[in-house]
Amino acid sequence: MKRILAIAVLSMLAIPGAAIAQQKLKFAHVYEVAEPYHKWALWAAGELPKRTGNRYAMDVFPASALGNETQINQALSLGTVDMIYTGQAFAARTYPPLAIGGAPYMFRDFDHWKKYSQSAVLGELADEYFKKGGNRPIAFTYYGVRHTTANKPIIKPEDMKGLKLRVPDAPLYVMYPKVVGANATPIAFAEVYLALQNKTVDAQENPLPTIEAKKFYEVQTHINLTGHITEMLLTIVGGHVWSKLSDADKKAFQEIFLEAAVKATDEIAVSEQKLVSDFETKYKKTVVKSDRAAFQQVFLKFHNGPDATWDKALYDKVQAIK
Repeated sequence: MKRILAIAVLSMLAIPGAAIAQQKLKFAHVYEVAEPYHKWALWAAGELPKRTGNRYAMDVFPASALGNETQINQALSLGTVDMIYTGQAFAARTYPPLAIGGAPYMFRDFDHWKKYSQSAVLGELADEYFKKGGNRPIAFTYYGVRHTTANKPIIKPEDMKGLKLRVPDAPLYVMYPKVVGANATPIAFAEVYLALQNKTVDAQENPLPTIEAKKFYEVQTHINLTGHITEMLLTIVGGHVWSKLSDADKKAFQEIFLEAAVKATDEIAVSEQKLVSDFETKYKKTVVKSDRAAFQQVFLKFHNGPDATWDKALYDKVQAIK
């Protein structure tokens, strides 16, 4: 009888222990709930307990709920958030050569970017980022080609001269307006709509799905297809989490978030094509096909100039991807 009672007591004690064993992670990003990045982050959150034997679960905090992009990158290193989406320019603060993938007019087209996103070149850059800060990139999601909205047409680089252009507060984004003579105005993502509405800035730049999701078209008349940056989001696991994962759980995390990245990438690529006509027909905006070749020519000298945070050998590797 004593033995039976002892087993019963131990069983009861084990119940809260099982609950405590599940670690609830915080995933933070700055994007709206309507965007594919958030949709597939939620999907990943649903998969995580299933594929880790219920050892890990995840809450997703969208729309800058846990801070702007600079703040969530800092929080990742401090261990107050566990996973994030972030752009290359922000990750490059830890390892500057990683910024090459976010340089204006670095890629010939979507296919060039896609091959880069799956390449050993990017894998090596991600490994170096991990060595520098201890946080582990595990997936790369297509964010879209960034275009410039304004209240006027932008066809040639000189059309941007003097324009107050909102950009994220990271060096490569600031470089885009600087090279073409516009005035870079860093403003937090959550504040952009109001800044455009109040004429604090004249223009902003983002991919078409983001322009739609954030409703920037309501306060801008022209969608200028400058196609200046082919952007990706890095899914990064904080070092305080990654270092404690078993090899099996590391594999599960990577598989889940790679699947989510592929699904989001496909969805975004399709929506970009549709939105070009939607902005004209559905939203009654003026869509301008900017002279991308003229813009590319302006940026060629920057790619290997003194402001580049990568060397020519890395540049040549990226350009050699076919």
